[in-house]
Amino acid sequence: MTFKELGLAEPILKALEAEGYTHPTPIQEQSIPILLQGKDLLGVAQTGTGKTAAFGIPILHQLYEGISLRQTKRKVKALIVTPTRELAIQISESLTAYGKHTGLRNTVIFGGVKQGKQVNALRGGVDILVATPGRLLDLMNQGFISFRDLEHVVLDEADQMLDMGFIHDIKKIIAKLPPKRQSLFFSATMPKDIVELSRKMLGDFERVTIKPEQATAEKVEQGVYFVSKANKPKLLIHLIKENPENTLIVFSRTKHGANKIVKKLDQAGIRSAAIHGNKSQTARQKALSAFKEGDLKVLVATDIAARGIDVEDLSLVVNYDLPNVSETYVHRIGRTGRANASGIALSFCDKEERAYLRDIEKLIKQSVPRMPEHQFVDADTPSDDQPMPPKKKQGNSRNKNRNRPGGNNFRGKNNRNTSRPKKRNDSSRSE
Repeated sequence: MTFKELGLAEPILKALEAEGYTHPTPIQEQSIPILLQGKDLLGVAQTGTGKTAAFGIPILHQLYEGISLRQTKRKVKALIVTPTRELAIQISESLTAYGKHTGLRNTVIFGGVKQGKQVNALRGGVDILVATPGRLLDLMNQGFISFRDLEHVVLDEADQMLDMGFIHDIKKIIAKLPPKRQSLFFSATMPKDIVELSRKMLGDFERVTIKPEQATAEKVEQGVYFVSKANKPKLLIHLIKENPENTLIVFSRTKHGANKIVKKLDQAGIRSAAIHGNKSQTARQKALSAFKEGDLKVLVATDIAARGIDVEDLSLVVNYDLPNVSETYVHRIGRTGRANASGIALSFCDKEERAYLRDIEKLIKQSVPRMPEHQFVDADTPSDDQPMPPKKKQGNSRNKNRNRPGGNNFRGKNNRNTSRPKKRNDSSRSE
């Protein structure tokens, strides 16, 4: 199927063609016809599957078909709520690209910056509003936003909003929505709280669930280094210097930790930048733009700040700190496994993080291949015969030969290591 066969307005098809879009992804192919019929939708799909276009394109089509562009002042007809500033900006940019020939206007509002420019944009009139929950509620309470004319509402990355503590804000927003509307609810996972929230938001809805041909943990090449906390900076510097052409995102569990990593890299002559909640929006956007454009090779991020980072040809993700929430590991390594692409994800594991690794392996139903010993090896590294002590005592026969052979380097653009690790199937908020 092509986008043309979906019956979209010609201005939108023209913009999609300019963007290089010809065939919809599975979630787009299944969702767009449902939404064009005006039905509510519950979409369950991993990040990187094309959800923004899945809800953005049909909203643009319906607004283009129904709105008089000659009216003196635009009213907010569509609202998209998403957890982070970066993701909100990314969605707004995508809507601008898809709708550039329609005459429709969108704007984005988020916290962390002065509200003046955002208020002026709202006063000028917009058709589509993209917002983070906190700033949206703030401007609603000040009387700058009205939902009287709202026809479409999207809750994107709902599970991440729950993880970030936005559940009460979202409930307040839902309570203010007009009863007659089209509602779209997208989430990568569906825990109990998210199911309950979707019932409050959706009416008679259709459901689209996209299970990738390969789970993120299967299509991303993984490896773990056992290394002491003190030696983590040295190992990171070694990996970067051995592969200077590669771009990588380094994940830190805390904001303070991210700043310390940048400082260590700077001392080693490696240019990098950190993005986290304590950084100004200007600084975050400057660092992210430099990274996307290739001017900056290393980006250090906390989990929440990394939501919305979508970089083509990302060579590597490094878990400098293993996450204490197993699901976060999958989200992290998915930064380098976008859509149908493969990627590489390496993790550093110190003695205190061994339990986190066990939980991650239980979740992804496979063992993360152990990287070979290196000059920064942890003095208490598990042996070859037992790479990770299990919680319950069991034989060692199934754990033999799990170390990855070969050198210390990961497979990058300029380093083809033929000894790729074989995968085995064994039966927070930081901001």
